[in-house]
Amino acid sequence: MRIFDPHIHMTSRTTDDYQAMYAAGVRAVVEPAFWLGQPRTSPASFFDYFDSLLGWEPFRAAQYGISHHCTIALNPKEANDPRCTPVLDELPRYLVKDNVVAVGEIGYDSMTPAEDTALATQLQLAADHELPALVHTPHRDKLAGLRRTIDVIRESALPLDRVLIDHLNETTVKEAKDSGCWLGFSVYPDTKMDEERMVAILRDFGPERVLINSAADWGKSDPLKTRKVADAMLATGYDEDDVDLVLWRNPVAFYGLSGRLQLDVREPDAATHEGNSILRGGA
Repeated sequence: MRIFDPHIHMTSRTTDDYQAMYAAGVRAVVEPAFWLGQPRTSPASFFDYFDSLLGWEPFRAAQYGISHHCTIALNPKEANDPRCTPVLDELPRYLVKDNVVAVGEIGYDSMTPAEDTALATQLQLAADHELPALVHTPHRDKLAGLRRTIDVIRESALPLDRVLIDHLNETTVKEAKDSGCWLGFSVYPDTKMDEERMVAILRDFGPERVLINSAADWGKSDPLKTRKVADAMLATGYDEDDVDLVLWRNPVAFYGLSGRLQLDVREPDAATHEGNSILRGGA
């Protein structure tokens, strides 16, 4: 079984997670830029973070046989902080990087005017750079947030079929599917979706253009949820081709729209010092 987790925040995970993910069949991940659990205080902290998504995490993932790509954006939560919004002006220099396969996460958190501006600006950047977009739907007022999101996308230069709307659930899936966007579902231990609900949605709406992710982050989450959904699918009558479509071919197809997806993993050719897997430089 091969698995592509299309939304996971490996910055917050350990190397043990990489090992367990590989053993479970995960061979590729996309890590969207997101907030760090506490407010950033300047644009410079974003730039260090973006650089780590482009350099450090791909290196770390490759040591465990996993291909790592990222999406870059000013996330919705921090779009409300005027200390952070200058990041929007600097995004173009990151969006040309080879390892960036979408603009994201963008979208809504509290559905404020500042979030309207950030979403519209970044959809335009995605269109300008011929990248797809990963859109976060809010945790509160989710259906209203979805409808407002789709309205903004329709007003943008980015076609709906180049947008992945994430964190969907039973209340939002039909309208998201009807919009023509790709459908993303985050499977969590206690919140959002679980395996059984996810399988039920696949039964009702089909597996086409569906991407399933763990969205594992700093909080209570599980980087093996993609494999657990795959097992639940098999246990309820889906075959291996269905699993491969949802857990591999769909994310490959969506992020492949960037023209930058590289799934071959080359283990870093780096010397070690007394068995240490991470070098700390020669300075």
